[in-house]
Amino acid sequence: QLKLVESGGGLVQPGGSLRLSCAASGFTLDYFTIGWFRQAPGKEREGVSCIGFSDGITYYADSVKGRFTISRDNAKNTVYLQMNSLKPEDTAIYYCAAKRFTTPTVMCVHSGPDYWGQGTQVTVSS
Repeated sequence: QLKLVESGGGLVQPGGSLRLSCAASGFTLDYFTIGWFRQAPGKEREGVSCIGFSDGITYYADSVKGRFTISRDNAKNTVYLQMNSLKPEDTAIYYCAAKRFTTPTVMCVHSGPDYWGQGTQVTVSS
């Protein structure tokens, strides 16, 4: 059974940092583009950052450029999202997602992933 499990969410003060992890089980991440999406209350889900399966190409939403970094460790079947300089507007449920044979921009912006995790809550508040 294909499964994505997120961890690392929580409550952090503005300006703080969190690192989200997405562990895959039941399949390997080879040939999968992996991404992080988020949904805040009353807002549509948006693609935050996506990373290609072998070439290291990444996509970042304008709202997180320079603050968030996505990375992957295929040996550990895990993808990470390092979030620095967090702002209250980053508060949302963050979802890990995967799609085969696509590019980071296409997956994050244009077409939906094939697999989703259950989500992890990130709250930025003083």
